[in-house]
Amino acid sequence: MDQGGAPPVFSVSAEGDGVRLHVQVTGEVDMATADTMFQTALREPAKQLTLDLRAVTFFDSAAIHAVVRLAQKFPAALTVLPSRQVRRVLEISGLGEQDWLADA
Repeated sequence: MDQGGAPPVFSVSAEGDGVRLHVQVTGEVDMATADTMFQTALREPAKQLTLDLRAVTFFDSAAIHAVVRLAQKFPAALTVLPSRQVRRVLEISGLGEQDWLADA
């Protein structure tokens, strides 16, 4: 399908200082992209991880699994900044009250 110059459906970038890592995710996080998000979050050493999902438009079970795995790897050191869609999916899945999920 030709998207005619439309913005990418998914992108992820990371900035870190050796202590804190900020991972910015844009677009759709699904079975095809969730592992890329996960691996990007692990690429640089960090003690604290912020997963910025405010520009995420679609979030499926593979994405949920990736976030849960990150929460296990960064106990008490993960902050997830959700978009409205991500927050809704996490609430439906029973994860809306996790300590790592930032308030709107």
